[in-house]
Amino acid sequence: MAPFKKQEINKIVLAYSGGLDTSIILKWLKNEYGCQVVAFSADLGQGDELDSVREKALATGADTVYIDDLREEFVRDFVFPMFRASAIYEGHYLLGTSIARPLIAKRQMEIAALENCDAVSHGATGKGNDQVRFELAYYHFNPAIKVVAPWREWDLNSRQALIEYAQKNDIPIPTIQKRPWSSDRNLLHISFEGGILEDTWAEAPEEMYVLTKPPEEAPDKPQYVEIEFRNGNAVAVDGEQMTPAQLLAHLNTIGGVHGIGRVDLLENRSVGMKSRGVYETPGGTILREAHSAVEQITMDREVLRIRDGLIPEYARQIYAGYWFSPERLMLQTLIDDSQKCVNGVARLKLYKGLCRTVGRKSETDSLFNLDFATFEKDQVFNQADAEGFIKINSLRLRIRSLMQANRKK
Repeated sequence: MAPFKKQEINKIVLAYSGGLDTSIILKWLKNEYGCQVVAFSADLGQGDELDSVREKALATGADTVYIDDLREEFVRDFVFPMFRASAIYEGHYLLGTSIARPLIAKRQMEIAALENCDAVSHGATGKGNDQVRFELAYYHFNPAIKVVAPWREWDLNSRQALIEYAQKNDIPIPTIQKRPWSSDRNLLHISFEGGILEDTWAEAPEEMYVLTKPPEEAPDKPQYVEIEFRNGNAVAVDGEQMTPAQLLAHLNTIGGVHGIGRVDLLENRSVGMKSRGVYETPGGTILREAHSAVEQITMDREVLRIRDGLIPEYARQIYAGYWFSPERLMLQTLIDDSQKCVNGVARLKLYKGLCRTVGRKSETDSLFNLDFATFEKDQVFNQADAEGFIKINSLRLRIRSLMQANRKK
């Protein structure tokens, strides 16, 4: 049962991918609400997946179609700020889907305003994280917007029910038997879930992977790559300046050749259940390693320690959909201040699924001083000073041991 009466919605903008679910949702919105539907697809780097989107949307009943190229905005204003924070969820996930949703929702709400829509819709299920990410962003931009979430309303509760609805309404059905899993792709990653991946013991089949070669089949010769950073953002690869989207796409290509960035994770969803996700993030894996390398040589120890302590909370906020929240913006301000000194170059070695730092340098912000760090003879560090340092730092441990010994007498 729809939460709003049909006549209460005049025009709706749907986040539309062209896949089976959103194609059915488009037709369902037309059938159930009898309103105009604007189909919106964000180009975040899906490649040829968008080639037939406009034709599909119009054939399924869309009154208007938007396909917007958001690749540069995606990497510059969403991926890069997240990478400045070194965000990673539960130690493995580089948040490729999580960080895309707030941008899609932002543009969707802009289109809603342009088209005088009084409602928005998405294809996220009632079990997943994306419903939260989309809707928190919607309400940020317009607290009064109406949200239609078909998966929480309709009785199409199985894949077979969707197929039957599609057949009844003359919606073309993609061949899904050959690829029994769902996927989501953008410039940062491609994710896979569902279907055969629901067996948590079964290894993901090799034919599932799209962006990366099997590490066993990667080149036998390693590749070295140099990535330059300014204020915590990557700006060049091997001396060639690139835009954010160009740079990430380039790293995806070379990382994929070497089988870098595969992750198989049983993660904790925001709604409370565990879910298996398999991810390919070749460029992002390289980028995070390079960023860390430049931070190692340029960031003060205590600043780095405090920033690293914020990573789990920052990552949780992104995963849970709080990109536009005041707490994320507060953390971002602190993090960005810590990145003003992160200027330099990282040298990485890529080989058969591994990405390893082999060098880092900074002409302007290096905190590495050979006079102090050398194991050879020096004139600036009195090694005898370490005795007092150790005694002061061990005082609480010595007192504790003394007190325990006295109590045993």
